[in-house]
Amino acid sequence: MAGLSIWHVLIFAIVVLLLFGTSKLKNLGKDVGGAVKDFKKSIRDDESTQAQLSEPRTLEHSAQNLNSTHKN
Repeated sequence: MAGLSIWHVLIFAIVVLLLFGTSKLKNLGKDVGGAVKDFKKSIRDDESTQAQLSEPRTLEHSAQNLNSTHKN
């Protein structure tokens, strides 16, 4: 059998826990979570920037935007 059984995974987890300790693993988890959160935020910001860039830029469009901002 070429796959890993539950026992192999359990032994591997115990060895990793003994080598690194819980505090280092907890800090590693926080770092990875923060990196994923920042990555998702940058993707969302990039999509909103591209949406703004894809809007038409004409004089009439600019005048409409200017008038709508002054009315609010």
